[in-house]
Amino acid sequence: MSLKRQVIQIHRFLRRCVLAGLLLGAVLSEASGQSIDIFSGVELHFKDLDFKRQYDVLINLTPGFKWDMGNHWQLSGQVIVPVFNQYGEDFSGIRPNNLAVSKQLKTGPFYWKATAGLFSHNRYGIDLKTFVPVTEWLAFEAQAGYLGQLFTWPFWYIGKPDRFAGTVGGDIYLKRWNAQLRGVAGWYLYQDYGFEAEAMRHFNHTTVSVYANWNNLTRFDAGFRVVVMIPPYHRKARVVNFRPASNFRLSYTVMFHPYSNVMYKTDPEENERDGWFDRDLLEWGSHTMAPDFIIEGKEVEE
Repeated sequence: MSLKRQVIQIHRFLRRCVLAGLLLGAVLSEASGQSIDIFSGVELHFKDLDFKRQYDVLINLTPGFKWDMGNHWQLSGQVIVPVFNQYGEDFSGIRPNNLAVSKQLKTGPFYWKATAGLFSHNRYGIDLKTFVPVTEWLAFEAQAGYLGQLFTWPFWYIGKPDRFAGTVGGDIYLKRWNAQLRGVAGWYLYQDYGFEAEAMRHFNHTTVSVYANWNNLTRFDAGFRVVVMIPPYHRKARVVNFRPASNFRLSYTVMFHPYSNVMYKTDPEENERDGWFDRDLLEWGSHTMAPDFIIEGKEVEE
């Protein structure tokens, strides 16, 4: 695809996003307790596998939206827009990365999040997450999904739901140091199995972690992750909000294994710092710290 054609496609897509956002804003303007966020982030990918040059680089824009429909119902969507690509034709097309509806709730000590729709890694299906705080420092977690394949680039393909993926594990939060220890074992997206241990340190607007994992196919690996929450940190509550993505996430691994210990994402802004649940529903771990974003005029849901 030529650069000129790519720029034209990007321009058309962004223009349609703005028009769609304005239309949704007009529809929602009279709806009490509802809001929509229209945002975009940047993905940076690089790998050192080509002898012709030191690094292959892929840069994507990730425009999307989140519609907060009240009572912890949410509709989300996201599209990947390549702007610089040395990864090849398979990564050159504009393609959806998320279109899903989710519901969060609490029953007894259990927190639940159910999601259905299109997820990352070209998957669609249903997903169920649960989190169980036992004490202020100990909690258990689990995730399970029933999935099918869905490709829109470089070809169209929709497969039958025939794949299960899931994880189960526990978390320890050390409030004095704002540190979190997490360990999970799972049957992962590409039908491999293994486990991962991660140690996180939460700072003001930033989380840094180191991790190590084992997989039945690729054996041992390790690396680090950095999650940076993106300003502005003070925002006003509006029916339609235009903003940057909530976070930028950098992940580094010693060995490049793109098909081991991989789980799909059901939320376009999912990250290790925030976890799976809204902080006004679940107050545990990093959610006990001062919030990254202060939204003036927003009513807190019970």
